[in-house]
Amino acid sequence: MNTTTTIPSPPAGQDLANVPMKFEATPIPVADFDRAKAFYQRLGWRLDIDLQFTEQIRGVQFTPPGSPASIQFAPAGPKPLQRLLLVVDDIEAARNELIDRGIDVGEIWHAAPGQPPEPGRDPRGQSYSSQAAFSDPDGNQWVLQEVTERIPGRV
Repeated sequence: MNTTTTIPSPPAGQDLANVPMKFEATPIPVADFDRAKAFYQRLGWRLDIDLQFTEQIRGVQFTPPGSPASIQFAPAGPKPLQRLLLVVDDIEAARNELIDRGIDVGEIWHAAPGQPPEPGRDPRGQSYSSQAAFSDPDGNQWVLQEVTERIPGRV
């Protein structure tokens, strides 16, 4: 089985935007802001704000350690978010830290593109292959993904 992944460079002449646009935050649907706040604090994420703007509007924002992007709580919607990626250098260390913090994290698994998942860390240690998942109390699913070497052109 060939598991080599080739990522092409952007095509010559691709029309790339010139104006910088930085991903800042995404809303995470939660039913109970206080319960969600306690969970994300237990993760060890930085609480950026918790402001009660009006009786009906509260702003809560967290930033994962080392991340330039944040999450903001939003009223619960019809479905929780799935496969929110958290890139880590060492999936075993990240998983163990979360477990030590009382978070229920699934087992580590790996898969080549287009292949079914297999238990355990990628035996060849390839970037982007090893993953583990956990969910917040509202069912929003986070996936730890081990990245030790970035795709060319990525920061």
